[in-house]
Amino acid sequence: MSLIIDTEALAALCERLANSKHVTVDTEFIREKTYWPKLCLIQVAGEDEAACIDPLAEGIDLEPFFALMRNTNVLKIFHAARQDLEILMKLMGELPQPIFDTQIAAMVCGFGESVGYETLATKLAGARIDKSTRFTDWSKRPLSDRQVIYALSDVIPLRKVYRKLVAVLEKTGRDKWLEEEMQVLTAPGTYTPDPREMYRRMKSRTKNPRFLAVLRELAAWREVEAQTRDLPRQRVIRDEALLEIAASSPTSVESLSSTRQLPKSMSEGPTAEAIIEAVETGLALPTGECPELPTHRNHPPGIAPIVDLLRVLLKTKCEAYGVAPKIVATTEELEAMASDDAANVRAQSGWRHALFGEDALRLKHGHMALAISPDNGKIELIPVEDAPADEDIPESDTAQVEDLRAETGAPIAETLEVTETADTPAVAEPVVETPETVDTPAEVEAPALEASVEAQDAPAEETVASVAAAEDAADEDSDTNSGEVPELTQGALT
Repeated sequence: MSLIIDTEALAALCERLANSKHVTVDTEFIREKTYWPKLCLIQVAGEDEAACIDPLAEGIDLEPFFALMRNTNVLKIFHAARQDLEILMKLMGELPQPIFDTQIAAMVCGFGESVGYETLATKLAGARIDKSTRFTDWSKRPLSDRQVIYALSDVIPLRKVYRKLVAVLEKTGRDKWLEEEMQVLTAPGTYTPDPREMYRRMKSRTKNPRFLAVLRELAAWREVEAQTRDLPRQRVIRDEALLEIAASSPTSVESLSSTRQLPKSMSEGPTAEAIIEAVETGLALPTGECPELPTHRNHPPGIAPIVDLLRVLLKTKCEAYGVAPKIVATTEELEAMASDDAANVRAQSGWRHALFGEDALRLKHGHMALAISPDNGKIELIPVEDAPADEDIPESDTAQVEDLRAETGAPIAETLEVTETADTPAVAEPVVETPETVDTPAEVEAPALEASVEAQDAPAEETVASVAAAEDAADEDSDTNSGEVPELTQGALT
């Protein structure tokens, strides 16, 4: 089956998938004219079948699918899960459990920051994704066969991507790294933003506490209004209007009407009264309770070159161990480390300290130096002779250091790619494409679809074995998007 349009068929599918160890999941939605994303299609695949679920079909009840998402015995695999989870959180009232995000896993495995699905599908599953329906209107019905096949290509190759990534994570012990990176993504609070924090997203030229107090109340009012009316924030009232109102702080409808950025229709009636009430609430707040935005830290002179030096070291280390730099340290954290040895940053503890933090402090204190190797032309870290001992630099846990050093010097991403080598026969590229003329029957058999994206590829066991062999043999260092994506801090995607 390929497109499910009734509850009975959906329940049967989900009952079968409940016996799977894992399923791959994706969604298609629109949100250009609404605050909440409108779910238009769900794609799901198990080991032996894949299907699209039409949530807009008349009379369909999605509860069987939600039950599958709640089933803790079945791992749910997404790529760039943030917006999919936002939708499911709104519809289910809770997050699917447990989940795995291949975008975050790929970062841990050295594919760079925010790697796209198409890249992973091509490199790890040998799939070629048809792009012709990428920007289609998924709310229109009926869906074409081309749309259904394209939608399924988002979950079928994802199974192989998952298998290859998880094999490396487990072999290298980086599955523990992934757990840390997933913490923000799996926190329900990520998907229920506080309306009173929305003012922080606005670009203000002033940081006056009273101004910010008024702006906070205005932004909170707009957020609740947008949610209630299911409209984008900017369609309720634009940022420019809120900033102007916060600056002038009108306390009457008459003074509000002189706001240039405010549409005339909003300068009177219930909307105007609500705006005035928000302004008065901000003005009445005690001075000591007014919000303050963090000021940009002025670093001591000479810090910028140190930050640049640490950034080179970070890049070198991350390329050597095959991990995205932003997972280890951000620019702000590098600045903090450059200014303060005891800075409270992620790279000062755990595996990040073993990979980067300890050597960063040694480089900063002159115990190590960066040089270009005459052998391979790459940057390497070398000890400085006769450097005085520095007992203030904490050493990493010996086991963590040895575990890191035991890993391959070659980026894991390179060893995983589906490529032709001297020792490995070429693998024919499975294709996820539709012909120019589509005459495929509405019901596309799952086995045939499976063959279109995974046929002629090596078994998962052989792939994992070849990856492990490549990693064990390597001993030299070598070289690595649809809506609003919020910042995920403390080691998650940003």
